[in-house]
Amino acid sequence: MVGSVVAKIAPDNITSNSNDTDLNATAAAEDELNDKRIVIAASLTFLIGIIQLALGLLQFGFIVIYLSEPLINGFTTAAAIEVVISQLKYVFALKVKSFSGPLANFYILRSIFSQITKTNIVDLIIAVIVMICVFIVKKINERYKSKMKVPIPIEIIMTIIAAGVSYGCNFKVKYEVHTVGTIQRGYQKPVAPSMTVFQECIANSFSIAIVGFAVAFSVAKVYAIKHNYTINGSQELIAFGLSNIVTGSFKGFAASTSLSRSSIQESTGGKTQVAGIVSGTIVLIVTLAVGYLLEPLPKSVLAAIIIVNLKGMLMKFNEIPVLFRRDKYDCLVWVLTFIASIILGLDLGLAAGVGIELLTVVFRVQFPKFSETANIENTDIYRNRKDYTSIYEPKGVKIFRCPSPLFFANSAFFKDKLIATVGFNPLLVLRKRNKVLRKIKKLVKKGELHVTTSGVICTTYDYKDSDNEDEMDNNRIEELDQPIDTADLPIVIDWNADLPNNFQVPRIELHSLILDFGTVSFIDITGMKALKGILNEFIKVDVDVYIVAADDSVLEKLKRSAFFDNDIKTSMFFLTVHDAVLHVLERKGMKYAPKNALALCGLLRGEWGRSCQRAGPHSSAPSHVPIPANQEAGIGNGPHRAHSAPWEKTRGASWVKIPAAILVR
Repeated sequence: MVGSVVAKIAPDNITSNSNDTDLNATAAAEDELNDKRIVIAASLTFLIGIIQLALGLLQFGFIVIYLSEPLINGFTTAAAIEVVISQLKYVFALKVKSFSGPLANFYILRSIFSQITKTNIVDLIIAVIVMICVFIVKKINERYKSKMKVPIPIEIIMTIIAAGVSYGCNFKVKYEVHTVGTIQRGYQKPVAPSMTVFQECIANSFSIAIVGFAVAFSVAKVYAIKHNYTINGSQELIAFGLSNIVTGSFKGFAASTSLSRSSIQESTGGKTQVAGIVSGTIVLIVTLAVGYLLEPLPKSVLAAIIIVNLKGMLMKFNEIPVLFRRDKYDCLVWVLTFIASIILGLDLGLAAGVGIELLTVVFRVQFPKFSETANIENTDIYRNRKDYTSIYEPKGVKIFRCPSPLFFANSAFFKDKLIATVGFNPLLVLRKRNKVLRKIKKLVKKGELHVTTSGVICTTYDYKDSDNEDEMDNNRIEELDQPIDTADLPIVIDWNADLPNNFQVPRIELHSLILDFGTVSFIDITGMKALKGILNEFIKVDVDVYIVAADDSVLEKLKRSAFFDNDIKTSMFFLTVHDAVLHVLERKGMKYAPKNALALCGLLRGEWGRSCQRAGPHSSAPSHVPIPANQEAGIGNGPHRAHSAPWEKTRGASWVKIPAAILVR
């Protein structure tokens, strides 16, 4: 990512010259270009450090929560692919122009394959030999790691051997092998960063700061879990910020975490800052004293070592089928983040990955898996009816489970799924009933409908709506949404029986609807309006609605928002699904299905179950949720009024739960 910024501000100027004067001028131009690039990279590093330090001081370490493991793995795999592509020019010893931005990797590959015939065979052979040796020794280290106290440092060994052979055989002159070249000893004096670079790369510095920190934190999190210690994201930001500020001042490079080096250090027993001090000391010795020994080292050797060490990151492709089986959304995040990072570049790819991840969260919540639950026989447990065969469903009762918050994005989806579960639209049924009721009233008014001891007699069977009546229904359709009013009729209408004059109205077998809100963590105004609207529609068609297991915060918000009225009362709220089912069965005069009710009581948890065994099979009294004191008077209408609320408020302080053992009748 730093290289893309450097290449954009100071691009390559590849020219071919033949005479000595031009060669000297080209060398001088290359040195000047390299110096400019060093200043750009150092200034960028300094700015990255400032951004990370500021984010750390502002306690912005929480941003890592938006970087899931699939996103990080897809991103790091794409980064590994990009590194491999960037090293191919050293393996083949080709001069490739630097590219940056979207499709940069494809431009690099096109440039490489267009020059593939110019490959330096010696460089390629050296790279292949080094890859094979490093790969074999790494396999040995992995297989016998329990027997070896320290793994074989094959990278160091191959570097020393390659540098020695290259120096002894004079590869640079004889075979035109590209070598490391002059390595400056020691450290340069600190310099002030370039403000011009600050202005040109402020946007890139933010993305690099976040990416560098995110990758480092993800690696740290892995070892924190393994060794049981905690890490603080803000503290890590401050540490990286200070490091990059100091590094940029001395013309250094932006720092992050090396996955392969961290793995090697941890596997050899390095667990504290002492290991870092030892590593830093060795690097200090090399840069101050023995760096010149690496000058004849072929660049293809370094490229080969880098490519082989990326094997672990490239093997993360194996996660795709596993993720596909476990979670389709996580698999989608992995794949799309990888593709976006390859095509758009790492900075834009990371941003796209975060956006994709947030979209999956929206889709998970916006389109949750609503389900219809039923009672597992001889228990008080209710599960998805599709997953069990031995279940009990009281006739005329539906239990609908809402597995997510109810808010503006999924309120319409909630309503559609609820209507699909019950099998009818209550609003359409209400309108149809009101239309038929209007026709029946007209028949009564005309004297064509009589009530006798034998029943209702209709004297006409050719009643048809006039065009004017149809037009009135369309223009005044809101009248059809009002509650059904049969007060002025001499008959009682049974909407599930045959109606006079062969009027047709959809029949409803459902008499009770239970909404399981145990996993509804919050509800917003839009969701509240949708819920109230659908509840009113069911109530108007004589379907009793109950809400169970609602969270205290949801209840408090409903109360503050004036959710309750004459139709929607607090008495429809229950603590558990089982309480609501028992209440419905008793209210409708139905018997409980299990043959052994005492066995059922024995399966109930806590004091309630023990009290059931003592009191008999009819002691499972339904219990309601805690309701504010100013609404307690309306709780528990009907046979459970005396014992339906196991929660009482004492001295206005807090809710105290009454032991369930006293809830028997």
